[in-house]
Amino acid sequence: MIDILVLGDKIMNLKGKIAIVTGGRGGLGGRICLALAHSGSNIVVLYNKNENAAKTISTELENLGVISQILKCDVTNPDQIDSVISQVIDKFGQIDILVNDAAYNKWIPFNNLDDMTYEEWNKIIDINLTGPMIFCKTVAKPMKRNGVGRIVNISSNAGLAPRGSSIAYAVSKAGLIHLTKCMAVALGPEILVNCIAPGYLDGTKMSANLTEEHIRNYEKSSVLKRAPEKDDVANQVITFCETDSTTGQTLVVDSGVLFH
Repeated sequence: MIDILVLGDKIMNLKGKIAIVTGGRGGLGGRICLALAHSGSNIVVLYNKNENAAKTISTELENLGVISQILKCDVTNPDQIDSVISQVIDKFGQIDILVNDAAYNKWIPFNNLDDMTYEEWNKIIDINLTGPMIFCKTVAKPMKRNGVGRIVNISSNAGLAPRGSSIAYAVSKAGLIHLTKCMAVALGPEILVNCIAPGYLDGTKMSANLTEEHIRNYEKSSVLKRAPEKDDVANQVITFCETDSTTGQTLVVDSGVLFH
């Protein structure tokens, strides 16, 4: 008789874990928060603007039976990040999960270099790349102190090919993919760091800054002839939080655009 291997004994149980989600009040961030709540995690929803939206998603999370807290944070401000981490530790005593979802984009066609100003370049790089780097550094100490941690970065398929809303956006997301690999090396073995690279997602702040032509062309060029679902991305966040053996990896969720 062949022995049957029972899988799952190494899967991280998310019930009661403490998760921080940057950009948690957004279209994708909110779905990530809900997925974590359905898995039993308590969630700190970070926002920089629109406190009411953050309160709304926090109420939804608490209705699912978990603890939720909202905190204002500019992800490019190291002092504010330090303050957030301190407040979370004071309230919960630990941090188990970080999801770097906060991002910024602006539609600037690649050939329009005049509009790709120094100021826009810096803003996009600061929010999309420098912010996640600072957050990874800051949560590393409490996670290592606990002996376990999961970090999931939300990149874009624009980080894997010259596409997306602008050159700066594409470069920032490519940098985030490589930051994921570097942080996986730096923070292991206690902390696992992975990345998801979605394509165009309907109903997010990022998609609101895209042209209708860009959206139509995206859907036409995808194998599935549609945009990927936000919940598919959120569910992959859960998979990366539960995993015990995967780190430094980037998973593309784009309805089949880049692979062919």
